[in-house]
Amino acid sequence: MSQFAYLSVLAGCLLGTAWLEFFLRTRVYQRAIRLVLTIIPVLIVFSIWDAYAIAQGHWNFDSRYITGITVFADIPLDEILFFIVIPICAVLSFEAVRSARNWNAGDEIGK
Repeated sequence: MSQFAYLSVLAGCLLGTAWLEFFLRTRVYQRAIRLVLTIIPVLIVFSIWDAYAIAQGHWNFDSRYITGITVFADIPLDEILFFIVIPICAVLSFEAVRSARNWNAGDEIGK
């Protein structure tokens, strides 16, 4: 069961912020293109960084806590999912604060 520890933490992060979409009407998931455009740079930059660090022996992942599935360059699937899940949680949190405080981010159309 501990091989799913990393995925469990990611699931907890998603569950901990998912309610913001519904109760504070953040509309993050409704703006899928915007969300994907937010995630892609994070995914690319940090995947390259991870690949380099793993190849250089700067860090590795404890096989007891990950699924053991690697995507490319010995980067675990769990880590790739981290680069997707955590930005989603961050955007949900940011949009929740905006919603609760009625703040503009400066990217609103027609306002």
